[in-house]
Amino acid sequence: MSSFRVSGRGRVDHTQPIQFTFDGKKIKGFKGDTIASALLANGIHLMGRSFKYHRPRGAVTAGSEEPNALVGTRRGPGRFEPNTRATVQEIWDGLQVNSQNRYPSLSFDVGAINDKAYMLFSAGFYYKTFMWPKSFWDKVYEPFIRAAAGLGVSPTEPDPDHYASRYLHTDVLIIGAGPAGLAAALTAARAGSQVTLVDENPEAGGSLLSEPSVMIEDMSAWDWVVKTVAELKELGVKVMTRTTAIGYYHQNMVGLCEKLTDHLASPDAETPR
Repeated sequence: MSSFRVSGRGRVDHTQPIQFTFDGKKIKGFKGDTIASALLANGIHLMGRSFKYHRPRGAVTAGSEEPNALVGTRRGPGRFEPNTRATVQEIWDGLQVNSQNRYPSLSFDVGAINDKAYMLFSAGFYYKTFMWPKSFWDKVYEPFIRAAAGLGVSPTEPDPDHYASRYLHTDVLIIGAGPAGLAAALTAARAGSQVTLVDENPEAGGSLLSEPSVMIEDMSAWDWVVKTVAELKELGVKVMTRTTAIGYYHQNMVGLCEKLTDHLASPDAETPR
């Protein structure tokens, strides 16, 4: 596994190994890995199949914009989630991960025959094809299309988790804890404003986490991030990681979704997800 990692780089903790499964196969990673980074570290690039032609797909980004590496994740009974981005989900001991949109397996998918017959499945071919004969729609075309639609499989068990909502009032809301967000939060907090800083990633820093050689205020980027986050908290700034801004509504209301337990192997039963 180590031969696929860049020595001295990355934000993982090599002293905390983690084991999870991918399509039933045991995979080893470290605390701080996402599913995608752990798979890549083990030389696994194939993570899914495309919807239409079932072509092989792997991760092409490192964040929530990932369009290809969509997987199913399971914690236990009732706790299954389809279409999880492998580039975002952190790993933990016992996490079960399955690839999607393949049969019978990811490496050998019979649906890939569509790629060979692509001339028969051009864009929009179905608009007229499935109109004739008319009697076929209810008994043949619609059942087949419904069975083939989508990527992941919808959960069938009751959701045992519970969720909570609350209102938060703040003078300044900053979305994104990269270098610009951290600097803005620091300026506003020093001026006496009540500041809330949110970021969808597990830790603040943004692009600086990939650029440890960058120097800011005569210190390395990583040291500057640690110092800045510590000062922000001392100034009373509410720093919310693993939190995604999902909508901007009337009267300056912003919807936030904070994940509290998705990165934990054994979350407290009283903690909302």
